[in-house]
Amino acid sequence: MTTITDKNPNTSHNPVPPNDFEAVQGLLKSESAAVDRLILQRLSSDVALINQLGAYIINSGGKRLRPMIVLLSALATGYQGDKHILLAAIIEFIHTATLLHDDVVDSSDMRRGKATANDIWGNDASVLVGDFLYSRAFEMMVKADNMHIMDILSRTTNNIAEGEVMQLLNVNEPNISEQRYDAVIRAKTAILFEAAARIGSVIADQNDVIEQALARYGQHLGVAFQLVDDLLDYSSSAEALGKNVGDDLAEGKPTLPIIHAMQHATSAECDLLSEAIRSGGLNKINEVIAIIESTGSLAYTSQRASAEAEKAKLALSPLPQSAYKDAMMILADFSVQRVY
Repeated sequence: MTTITDKNPNTSHNPVPPNDFEAVQGLLKSESAAVDRLILQRLSSDVALINQLGAYIINSGGKRLRPMIVLLSALATGYQGDKHILLAAIIEFIHTATLLHDDVVDSSDMRRGKATANDIWGNDASVLVGDFLYSRAFEMMVKADNMHIMDILSRTTNNIAEGEVMQLLNVNEPNISEQRYDAVIRAKTAILFEAAARIGSVIADQNDVIEQALARYGQHLGVAFQLVDDLLDYSSSAEALGKNVGDDLAEGKPTLPIIHAMQHATSAECDLLSEAIRSGGLNKINEVIAIIESTGSLAYTSQRASAEAEKAKLALSPLPQSAYKDAMMILADFSVQRVY
């Protein structure tokens, strides 16, 4: 195993302007285009419905943040081959599969400003195409020819499934602790960010110190990203968010803004929040938002997200300076500054 200082051809690149997500996209333009081509190629099936539904969800305007993390972690640790393209596509397939399954479980009808696949083709088709994407991702993993990567990604998909079940057990349950909520988002969301960051260093043949540093980066980034998602559900607009505002409440999901509000609200306000979670729906959404704002719960959630983003950036300390490391720092800032 080499150390990261032995292999770093990236220092000649110009620094990425701070807080410029478009600059990060520009830095990865050729690699991202290669990932997109591979995704479309590997999405192909003899079954027409798989092609239609898969292409719809893959091309529905996502940020491709997780594949970007794979690409950046590989390039920041000196990788010079092409397997990072394959791994980035695998991560996006896994992520897309989880979206298809999530929308069925949550009975969602809008994502990224468009009708969900299950709203168009039905739940059965969405679940089965999600299964196809999972199985295709594992088929592609074999091409990576790396048992450590296979171990990371198989454990990751297992943890995601556990996180989904944990979240299901929390639905319509108002007495959820912050610690229990944290366990859900680390398993359901942050674990895939963590895997994306780790596998980039694995193919670069980096040592365990670097791999674990990138794992911490990915985990903290994933937590920050989910916290902001939960924050935006009560503070954004449907147009900006690309989904219905208050979806979490409508589905009976107690996320951090409501959990914090429950701990700081009056007795009468707690009763209203508890009933809103138990019943689901949006009949009391204005009252719920007012309570969340008055208890400082939006600010608290934002502060926690910012703290996680700072931890993500700190985790990158062992990496040498490069444009790719700068870009990873920018993604941490973007995770908490975004409005969608």
